[in-house]
Amino acid sequence: MESEEEEPEAKRRRLQCVDFAAVASCDVAVAQCYLAENDWEMERALDSYFERPEEESASESRPSEPAACVDLTSEETSDSISSKASRSETTQEDGSMFSLITWNIDGLDLNHLQERARGVCSYLALYSPDVIFLQEVIPPYYSYLKKRASNYEIIAGNEEGYFTAIMLKKSRVKLKSQEIIPFPNTKMMRNLLCVQVSLSGNELYLMTSHLESTRGHAVERMNQLKVVLQKIQEAPESATVIFAGDTNLRDQEVTKCGGLPNNILDVWEFLGKPKHCQYTWDTRVNSNLGIAAPCKLRFDRIFFRAAADEGHIIPRSLDLLGLEKLDCGKFPSDHWGLLCNLDVIL
Repeated sequence: MESEEEEPEAKRRRLQCVDFAAVASCDVAVAQCYLAENDWEMERALDSYFERPEEESASESRPSEPAACVDLTSEETSDSISSKASRSETTQEDGSMFSLITWNIDGLDLNHLQERARGVCSYLALYSPDVIFLQEVIPPYYSYLKKRASNYEIIAGNEEGYFTAIMLKKSRVKLKSQEIIPFPNTKMMRNLLCVQVSLSGNELYLMTSHLESTRGHAVERMNQLKVVLQKIQEAPESATVIFAGDTNLRDQEVTKCGGLPNNILDVWEFLGKPKHCQYTWDTRVNSNLGIAAPCKLRFDRIFFRAAADEGHIIPRSLDLLGLEKLDCGKFPSDHWGLLCNLDVIL
C-alpha cells in the first residue's frame, strides 16, 4: 500500500479536504479554501478556521462555531430589493447617470448571516444601482439574492464554495454575453467573471474578481492582476470597460507590475484620491472580525477604460457603503462597499 507521501498531490489534497470538513463540520469547498490559504498544513488551517487569527487579510479571518447550513431564503421580510424606493431613480430615468456597487459581502462569515445579508440588500435597494459586483457569495446567499432581487439578472462565477457574481438591473442593462476566465494557478478557487452588456446605447464590458488573498500569495495575486489588465485591453475599442472587485492589492504590488496601462485608470485616483473612501478594509473601525491590530487597506478597487471615441461614460463620484452597524451589532460585511456614479453623455 502506498504511503501518503507517495500518493499524487491532487489525491492527497482531496483527502485533506474531506478530513478537514469532517473535523470542522463544514463544506468541502470551504475546507479547500482554508487549507490552500494555509499551505495545506492541516493544524494551521484548523486553527485559522476556529480561532480568528490576527492577520492582515480579511480572507484569513473567519468566525468560530459556524453553522453547518444557513437557509437565508426561509425568512420572510417586507424589505425586498424589488419593492424598495430608490434614492437615485429620478436621475436614472433620463439615462444621464450610470451607477454601480462593488462589495465583498463576506458570505464565509456565518455569524448573523441573515441579518447581514438583509443589511446588504437594504443598501442595494436604497441606491438601486444599474450593476452590482459581489465577492465571497456562497450558495445560500446566492439563493437569497435571486429571491429578493427579482428585478436583477444575476450571473455567478461558480455554483459551489464561494464565488463572485454580477447583478444587472433588467430595466436598464441588457446582457449580451458572459465568460469565466480561470486563474490556472489559484489555490483559492478564484477566477475572472466577465459580461458584455448594453446600456443606453453604450457597449460595456463588465468584470469582477476576488484576487488571491494574504500577503504570502502576492506573486499569484500580481499574476492575476496581469490577466485582468490583459482582458481589459482585449475588449473592443468601441466599448467602455469597468472592472470592480476585491483585488487584495497593496499599492507596491501594482507598481511591481509596472502600474496600470495609460488607457486604464483607477477610479479612486482619477477622482482625486478622496480621503473619505480611501480604505475599504479598516479593522480600526470595522469590528466584525475581532482583529485587535489596526489595519487600513484599499483592497476594493475599480478600474476603468473609456471607449475609443471617449466622453460617453465618465466616472463622477465614489462613496463607501455599509458604515453603520446593524441591530445584531455587526456591520453588513468586514469590507465597506463602494458606490460609484458615472455620467452618461447622450
